Amino acid sequence: MKKFAVIGLGRFGASAATTLAEKEQQVIAIDTSEELVHEVMDHVTKAVCLDATDEKAARSVGLHNVDVAICGIGTDLEASILVTLLLKDLGVPIIVCKADSPEHKKVLEKIGATKVILPEKDTGARLADTLISVSDQVLDHIGLSGGASIIEIIAHEEFVGKSLRELEMRARHGVNVIAIKRKTIVIKNGMETEEENINVNPQADDVISKGDILVVFGEDDKIEKLKNKG
Repeated sequence: MKKFAVIGLGRFGASAATTLAEKEQQVIAIDTSEELVHEVMDHVTKAVCLDATDEKAARSVGLHNVDVAICGIGTDLEASILVTLLLKDLGVPIIVCKADSPEHKKVLEKIGATKVILPEKDTGARLADTLISVSDQVLDHIGLSGGASIIEIIAHEEFVGKSLRELEMRARHGVNVIAIKRKTIVIKNGMETEEENINVNPQADDVISKGDILVVFGEDDKIEKLKNKG
């Protein structure tokens, strides 16, 4: 069980908070509107009306102790930025923010948000399911119909230096590697920059390197076993 904080209880934030609670996660729901707080208070662990840009108030409800914070403030750009900065200062490991535009998204990414959601592409409920599933090793989890999933997972240490043929992922783990993401350092304009290359058609002789991200497809039970491996 993880500890979550959801700040901003509009449609997106309320959806994320209630979905997390339904999945038996600990949820602190926060908004400056008493009405919005009241609407979710029977569904979450704790619901409080306060200004989350106030560090003293934020600490008083335990924001510094959560594993993941979701900032659902979208229309108030200043409040969104201030809350994100405060969450960084409090040392929250994962900070997920809602943005209302690509420009807003870029700002939040630059000040340290772990993940930024554009509502037209992601819903609060889907985000909540993803955050429960991800870990330090699993970077993304997309549930599909028919009891199958796709995950992005950092290659296990025992996979490094071996080819896909040697790993026999289908035979041993019941899953298929459908892509491999690899970050490389390149020189541009005299400066080192990091680029991510995606091999969307991995071959049997492709060798896994340390830090590679494997995009894996399989049935949910097989995916869970792979996620929990090691």
